[in-house]
Amino acid sequence: MNGRAKLLRTSTFRLAALYLVLFAVSVGALLGYVYLNTAVLLQEQTDYTIQAEVRALSDQYQLRGLSGILDTVQRRSADDRGSVYLLAAPAGQRIAGNLDDLPTVPKDGTSWIEFPLQVQKGAVRENHVARAFYAELPGGFKLIVGRDVESLRQFANIIRQSILYALAIALVLGLGGGLLMSRNFLRRVDAITDASRSIMAGNMSGRMPVSGSNDELDRLALALNAMLDRIESLMGAMKEVSSNVAHDLKTPLTRIKARVEAALRSGSEAEYRAALENTVDDSDRLLDTFNALLSIARAEAGQARSGLAPVDVSELIADVAELYEPMAEEEGGTLTATAAPGLRVQGDRQLLAQALANLLDNALKYGARDGETPRIAVTGAREDGKVVIAVADHGGGIPEADRARVTERFVRLDRSRTKPGNGLGLSLVSGVMKLHKGTLVLEDNAPGLRAKLVLPAGR
Repeated sequence: MNGRAKLLRTSTFRLAALYLVLFAVSVGALLGYVYLNTAVLLQEQTDYTIQAEVRALSDQYQLRGLSGILDTVQRRSADDRGSVYLLAAPAGQRIAGNLDDLPTVPKDGTSWIEFPLQVQKGAVRENHVARAFYAELPGGFKLIVGRDVESLRQFANIIRQSILYALAIALVLGLGGGLLMSRNFLRRVDAITDASRSIMAGNMSGRMPVSGSNDELDRLALALNAMLDRIESLMGAMKEVSSNVAHDLKTPLTRIKARVEAALRSGSEAEYRAALENTVDDSDRLLDTFNALLSIARAEAGQARSGLAPVDVSELIADVAELYEPMAEEEGGTLTATAAPGLRVQGDRQLLAQALANLLDNALKYGARDGETPRIAVTGAREDGKVVIAVADHGGGIPEADRARVTERFVRLDRSRTKPGNGLGLSLVSGVMKLHKGTLVLEDNAPGLRAKLVLPAGR
């Protein structure tokens, strides 16, 4: 398809052509209405003046006879103001007036007549048109009174030509403007198309061009660029997760293989049993990792939103705290839980309990400084129309620079690598918050860490 055909087939050109047609029809109708009313008004005024003069001359004829009307016709004929007069005998011979002879009178009894008229303009005689009223006076005398309407006809012709020229100019400018807009629009669409093809070819760093005009194409391009940024981020995260999964699987699988081979070489039943028990433990840890990944994927995909129901957060905090309080006591620490009554959200109780349990697990592992016992506080309150579940400890906390990335999969800070875990706990909590349209907020507890689950309040 050549460039001209592409321009003509753009939606911008079609809209411009449609608006042009509507504009031309509207302007043509308006100017035509003005023209018709102006022409009719001028003709009516001319006819009214002629009829009034005919009546006056007829009255003079009845009052003063032929001599009275003859004097008036001769006097008025002498004025060169575009008036036409003729008083003729019953046989048609001219008696007075500025017409040389009697014009052809229609035989259908029509009083109004139009006929050609020659007018002397300096040394030139011009052909004009006269409009007159024909009347017969008592005694058979014929009277014609009219006006030279050539100027009115020229005026009407000028108006008609002006209308046609205006419509033609509007048509040319409209088509030109439509083509110009279509060309600019098509150039930007082609740029977006080229960028799309480049991205589909594998250039994931490519982005849609933005002109800076903030029009609908710019807004579309910005939305697409945001989508591409998100896709690129997800693809990068997927690659990182794949790499981390492979890395985290390699170590336990290698350990399992080495342990089994060593047991086989030893030939001892006790070694066999110990190898099998350790293999079961490592397998459980691997299954925990895969289950955590599946839970994160389901939460982030929003698959459980259809199962959301009213959840009593106060009761949930009490149940989970009751489960973990003995664990804190075994570590020689304390766990306290306080929640305002009547806290309710719309959510999945099991996932919310899992998210809170993950925070408590982290608090038990990292919530105590060297030589100290963990002191954990779980609270539930309503803040600014939101339900907030907070888990606070007095451990080393998380540096502010690392708080954004600790929710990514398999991310573990250096000081936490000596503790058991797979780096998926906070990732699961973040995914559960996304499912519930909430947020995970990590704050400094001075000392320690305060992890807050901020959820929309339910009924």
